[in-house]
Amino acid sequence: MCTPCCISQLACCCGSAACSCCCNCCPKIKQSTATRIMYTLFLLLVTVVCVIMMSPTVEEEMKNIPFYSELCEKMNAGKNCKTLVGYSAVYKVCFGMACFFFIFSIFTIGVNNSTGWRAAIHNGFWLPKFILLVASCAGGFFIPQEEMFLEVWRYIGAAGGFLFLLIQLMLLVEFAHRWNTNWSSGVEYNRLWYAALALVTLVLFSIAVGAVIFMGLYYTHPGACRLNKIFLGINGTLCLLVSLLAISPVIQKLQPKSGLLQPGVISVYVMYLTFSAFASKPTEMVEKDGVNTTVCVFPFKSGKESDKKIVKALGAVILFGCILYSCLTSTIKRRSAALRVIRNSEPETERARCCFCFGDDTDDCEEEKTGAGQNVVYDESEATNYSYKCFHFVYFLGSLYVMMTITNWFHYDNYRIEKLLDGSWSVFWIKISSSWVCLLLYTGTLIAPVICPKRFEA
Repeated sequence: MCTPCCISQLACCCGSAACSCCCNCCPKIKQSTATRIMYTLFLLLVTVVCVIMMSPTVEEEMKNIPFYSELCEKMNAGKNCKTLVGYSAVYKVCFGMACFFFIFSIFTIGVNNSTGWRAAIHNGFWLPKFILLVASCAGGFFIPQEEMFLEVWRYIGAAGGFLFLLIQLMLLVEFAHRWNTNWSSGVEYNRLWYAALALVTLVLFSIAVGAVIFMGLYYTHPGACRLNKIFLGINGTLCLLVSLLAISPVIQKLQPKSGLLQPGVISVYVMYLTFSAFASKPTEMVEKDGVNTTVCVFPFKSGKESDKKIVKALGAVILFGCILYSCLTSTIKRRSAALRVIRNSEPETERARCCFCFGDDTDDCEEEKTGAGQNVVYDESEATNYSYKCFHFVYFLGSLYVMMTITNWFHYDNYRIEKLLDGSWSVFWIKISSSWVCLLLYTGTLIAPVICPKRFEA
């Protein structure tokens, strides 16, 4: 029983066959989905390596390895392998990963189906591609004129990281709309969806209001943190306004399914960005009883360090949540785009497509592989379900976003990660501006039918 599966996995690594699990009890998977999951695993693997490189604990423990110093000297990696740890190492590794995805973005231009040789390379040959990725990441350590490279690559990473952040915001807005559309459509078949919709909406707004209260208590101070007070008030007010706009008669007339679920999702994310901005801001101190005291930090003993850990953990979850959402959700070309409101003339089944649903989404698939392992549906024989070149370009931007996030964007005067906990104004303004962009994108999806009614009429 194991032999056919082992052969199929070998074909996956060294041939054009799609990857699958060695278990026929697993649900069938589409080739397009399996391919995107494999590239996501590549991105995740390199991200974990970068996090390890930025960890001071790993650096200290590596010194206890026998003959460690001698090995570093033979590798020309500097004293105690300093070139293999810290922000410069992360920049070099992410440079290799970004080059890997950028090359594939150019390589797959014009691919329209999975029958060509370029599509076969894109969907298979995972072992050679993994070796290429490792070689690309290792090659970054041999780039000459290191200081100039790091300076230039920093600004390229900042631009690309911000573009990826905008894409992440668009995915979030699309996710909110699709979730609401799917559950609202279920109401016609089962009234229990009303209860589910109301419960989730209540939970989301409870989290958002709770976040406002929490930040109002612990991230403001009567004699300091003026920016925190201003931006918390602004963002809280904007979330309230977009929520009222979503259920206003004008919007309801053109978008009957517009409700409070979408602004609930957006409000929670905006509150996360606001908390992330406050936690990233340099510390403020006030004099109390003749002693300088740090204010507006997390109310635990570890203070600013707890802020950073929470922000980085939530940021990592959101980052890979958005990537997995883009991988696992339906990517049929006729689906709604991230910022386009679905027209009323589209069939109901297309407007409730694969967001927290468990229906069969393989109606466009033609060929199915059966055997000892998981069944694979080859769903791109006639046309690709997503743009290969755009997929790789987004992952190219994602590589830059990972690099900038791990190194705390512009603030890397000292490569040790604990020094980055002091805060950075650049991160503060990036997160605040991102929260406004998110609200602006969602507002645009609400008012677009009002401004251009002919574009969205039935």
